[in-house]
Amino acid sequence: MQRIYDCSDSAELLTGMRQAKLAIGRGELIVLPTDTVYGIGADAFNAKAVQSLLDAKGRGRSTPPPVLIGDASALDALAVDIPDVARTLTEKFWPGPLTLVLHAQPSLTWDLGETKGTVGLRIPASQEAIALLKETGPMAVSSANIHGKPSATNAEQAFDYFGESVPVYLNAGESSVGVASTILDLTNAQNKVIRILRQGALRQSEIETYAEGFEFELVK
Repeated sequence: MQRIYDCSDSAELLTGMRQAKLAIGRGELIVLPTDTVYGIGADAFNAKAVQSLLDAKGRGRSTPPPVLIGDASALDALAVDIPDVARTLTEKFWPGPLTLVLHAQPSLTWDLGETKGTVGLRIPASQEAIALLKETGPMAVSSANIHGKPSATNAEQAFDYFGESVPVYLNAGESSVGVASTILDLTNAQNKVIRILRQGALRQSEIETYAEGFEFELVK
């Protein structure tokens, strides 16, 4: 069975997207391209699938994966108490390499790990990823690598990590950015504080322009 699907070939893209959607529906993992690095993904609302994702990477529940969405309208469905600065940043940098940590909707029946009531959300700037997310709904997606190893920037690297344990790899060539997304914690935005959980592809100087009056704290 073919596992790596060439997204530059229209026939393979169609087949690969269909197989990816089916795999997600079965609670399996897939590897997909994003603008930053390749990701390994699972249905965000399937707790067993999310645990399989963490197991595949060799990570514990203390490092929950972020959730990728295909449309900004999902923001209000997945998060609460969304500060104005979050909407400003999403309008400017989504789709793109920015993950925002917000208070999760308490009514959601999902288990992403030890989130402490929060969720990291992002829309990746990858047409293949967005198209798939609009079909599957929100996906828990972490960088496609084994914990402690470099993140995969192409499908072949990801296959070297996970092999046949992942049934579908969508290959869209080398990632355009090649660096993980910047992660901002906005759960204390009411106090004009933005915590930088990870310095990634988006620089603080780029963000500051759209977060006037906020103090930035780098979490090491």
